Amino acid sequence: MNIVLANTDHLADVAMLFDHYRVFYHQLSNVHAAEEFIADRFRNQDSTIFLAIDEDSGVGFTQLYPSFSSVSMGRVWILNDLFVLPSHRQQGIATQLMQTAANYGRETGAIRLVLATEKTNTAAQALYESLGYQLDQTFNHFALTL
Repeated sequence: MNIVLANTDHLADVAMLFDHYRVFYHQLSNVHAAEEFIADRFRNQDSTIFLAIDEDSGVGFTQLYPSFSSVSMGRVWILNDLFVLPSHRQQGIATQLMQTAANYGRETGAIRLVLATEKTNTAAQALYESLGYQLDQTFNHFALTL
């Protein structure tokens, strides 16, 4: 298993995984739109994507978006996406991707990584807790659909 910083050479693999990820979260499959979305992320350099490669094929990815904390006056990375193909789960790939993201956060001087997942995604929650992530008990997070 090899974890790499994805670039445009990896577009097809990342887009395929991104599409699977969206389907997992109850969205309709649209590989073309997924490829356009990921291509925009590469072109605009507004996210960082790590890709897990097994035998020359992408099998998992994580995508980080930059943010900042005004109160702490520091960089924060939003770990927005994490996905591993069902055929490659329970092999430590998600853990490797998460550890790579954490190392990247440290290397870029971030003060923390933040993430969210569905309340019913207990497998992901167990992984996050095993890696030291803690459920935020301080803040209520709200969203406004536009």
